[in-house]
Amino acid sequence: MIVTRRTAIAATLAVPAVASAQNDPIRIGEINSYTSQPAFLVPYRNGWTLAQEAINAAGGINGRPLATIHRDDAGKPEDAVRHAGELLNNERVALITGGFLSNVGLALGDFANQNKKLFVASEPLTDALVWSRGNRYTYRLRCSTYMQAAMLVEEAAKLPAKRWALVAPNYEYGQSAVRWFKEMLSRARPDVTYVAEQFPALGRIDAGATVQALAASNPEAIFNVTFGADLTNFVRQGNTRGLFERRAVVSMLTGEPEYLEPLGDEAPEGWIVTGYPVEQINNPVHNAFRDAYRARFRELPKLGSVVAYDTVLAIAALLRKVPNLETEAMVDAMAGLKFQGVFGYAETEFRAADHQSTMGGFIGRTVLRGGKGAMADWRFADGRAYLPSEDAARAMRPAG
Repeated sequence: MIVTRRTAIAATLAVPAVASAQNDPIRIGEINSYTSQPAFLVPYRNGWTLAQEAINAAGGINGRPLATIHRDDAGKPEDAVRHAGELLNNERVALITGGFLSNVGLALGDFANQNKKLFVASEPLTDALVWSRGNRYTYRLRCSTYMQAAMLVEEAAKLPAKRWALVAPNYEYGQSAVRWFKEMLSRARPDVTYVAEQFPALGRIDAGATVQALAASNPEAIFNVTFGADLTNFVRQGNTRGLFERRAVVSMLTGEPEYLEPLGDEAPEGWIVTGYPVEQINNPVHNAFRDAYRARFRELPKLGSVVAYDTVLAIAALLRKVPNLETEAMVDAMAGLKFQGVFGYAETEFRAADHQSTMGGFIGRTVLRGGKGAMADWRFADGRAYLPSEDAARAMRPAG
């Protein structure tokens, strides 16, 4: 049974309550970097709570409530793997989910493969998770670095700029984003050159030195992949030192409220970004989700809220599809699984070929409105249009 648009709206609007009288909940193990990445993961936890409450209030899955056991990996792959073992062996969870940082997601994917346990990765963006290190037991929801780079290159290729500088955090996500951006932009625009690359340590950017190094290369455009506190510091130093004056900037994730709102009136204008224009989307599915979230938490949802809510919807759709919680049956059922996500646009599908979902995203430009950053001139980008063919993706996965 697939979660339809009508089902999603009804579930979201249901009165939050858990049918605690039922004695046999379906236990889900969820692992995330709560203490190291709170900007994304506090809203994520809220979105998870809202979705689980709505599903349980509507009767759960075939009369069984969902129960999630959350664990904090503190951004450390070794802690994530330790928690996964404890959830599997002590808590007897039906499946593992979550993941934020790409290196943590890869560690959990390897754990799932070794232990033959389903891992539904919510957020880790590395393409290796479903391609070069993909495996039977790992599926990923969020649109990847490849997909978001493809969305941005579509716009970057229209710019007159030929000299590009790049800055990204020095770990799997940042390295992957830069690699794909360069490869796809060079294919679209063979006349471009790359004059500087900066890879500061995640969470420890020396923004002044980074900005100075980029400026010294005299680029015509900049591709930025920093996020969180690193982004805030980078923007502040870039504004102070004039790095962004008369230069185009193309930036991954910057339009997400988690990262745009903390910039306040320092938010840059005119950057081409991926993000989430939460207040501007107007369709019945998203409106119902946004209203229910605001009523429950007294604030607007963020992108993390959407990722969590859709993860729960995907898991619920899976559980309604299988006759029991046997892992191999669930893994088989994930291939081609479809559900309606709360963006309210195209239905999301987990591709059988590479276990990547077709969840889309938004691309637009940053503006200042009322002393804070927002997205303008945005459009929804259907994820399936920004993926390689299933044959090409299948060829990138390990044999067997």
